[in-house]
Amino acid sequence: MALEPSASWLLLIHQIPPQPAYLRVKIGRRLAKVGAVALKNSVYVLPESEAALEDLQWILREVAEDGGEATLSRAHFIEGLTDEELRGQFRRVRQAEYAEIAEAARQAAAGGNGANGAGGGEGGHATTLRELNRLQRRLEDVMALDFFAAEGRAEAEAALMALRGRMAGGARGGGDAESPPVRYRGRTWVTRQGVKVDRIASAWLIRRHIDPEARFKFVPAQGYRQFPGEVRFDMFEAEFTHEGEACTFEVMLSRLGPQDPALQAIAEIVHDIDLKDGKFGRAEAAGIARLIDGICAGTQDDPGRIERGGALLEDLYACFARGDAQEA
Repeated sequence: MALEPSASWLLLIHQIPPQPAYLRVKIGRRLAKVGAVALKNSVYVLPESEAALEDLQWILREVAEDGGEATLSRAHFIEGLTDEELRGQFRRVRQAEYAEIAEAARQAAAGGNGANGAGGGEGGHATTLRELNRLQRRLEDVMALDFFAAEGRAEAEAALMALRGRMAGGARGGGDAESPPVRYRGRTWVTRQGVKVDRIASAWLIRRHIDPEARFKFVPAQGYRQFPGEVRFDMFEAEFTHEGEACTFEVMLSRLGPQDPALQAIAEIVHDIDLKDGKFGRAEAAGIARLIDGICAGTQDDPGRIERGGALLEDLYACFARGDAQEA
């Protein structure tokens, strides 16, 4: 999710001992994972944010614990570079990563049975599915670090969509390509405390159509560090959150949900309530908003809100699935 252009930067300057040799590689990988760009061999920069500050503080601590030295500072002006030149460096890194993903997806689709040229049949399909899931994870990682809306994202998404379509054509009844990836099953789904309409609806969508065994975890809006096996939604730097003019429910439905007119109708209602822009003009939005407000007023317990809101959405889905989805 792109950040607004900012003239405030965080600089990490480190000195790492030559031995052991792996230490420099380890720190380099950690910096790359949080999206930092190298200005020089030992100077890295990120646009200032609370998350970036926390990430760099952890890396600074790692450097110190391994016998090195590091300094973290805030800068509004970096000699020899304008803000736009710095943003351009970030865009070029992300653009190259998007291009790699798109090319890998095209190669997998051209091979028909996976990027490694595996044979046909069930094993080849499984190989391609693993490659698709790997590339989807990679795309999500790059998108989370795309602070300045680099070019190439749409191309990468289109290449992955084409790969999914090719798999769907070859599966013929297997259903793997059209069902949520296995990696999103049996997970802990993390979101901000004090859930309201978008998070309530997204949790219902997760449990009903994506991960029936989902466990939910509610955390403060700031300062939370993700644990292995967790998937975040509707929070800063989450795997699933607002993108452009789309709310989290819409994003999650487009990427993981089935093509279902009833779910699309609910997505439009959630959008109109959450973003308050009247984009879809759903007549039901005002009434559903009042009901959700009542649920939130009646309990401060997030699991309780999800349970009660989920029951409401289940009834709404049944109504739309009956054929009322297009009614105003």
